Amino acid sequence: MKEVIAVVRINMMNQTKQALTDCGVDAFFAHEAQGRGMGFVNPQILEGAEQGYEEAASLLGEKGKLYPKRLLTAVVEDSMVSCVVDTIINTNQTGMPGDGKVFVVPLADAVRLRTGETGDKSIA
Repeated sequence: MKEVIAVVRINMMNQTKQALTDCGVDAFFAHEAQGRGMGFVNPQILEGAEQGYEEAASLLGEKGKLYPKRLLTAVVEDSMVSCVVDTIINTNQTGMPGDGKVFVVPLADAVRLRTGETGDKSIA
């Protein structure tokens, strides 16, 4: 059992939800998030801005801005991981900065509170 975590653009949510459903994944969470990648940000200028240097902060301009994103989380059986990851990539990949990221994390167990089922039975 794995947790697939994806950061995607807000405007890609409807296509991503439909693609995941088509892949066989109906249950997932979507959270509002803000963030940015390391691209286009000079780390020295960022460090100066964090230390309170106004000159550095003014140089950041829009590059230091946090952008609205969506954070998707799906817990799936091991056999579904490649389908989920490929679906997220194929749906969201534009080749431009800001397309997002996908993380796959192993899970030791899960429990369905209503029935007490554990493991893969709890997520099916």
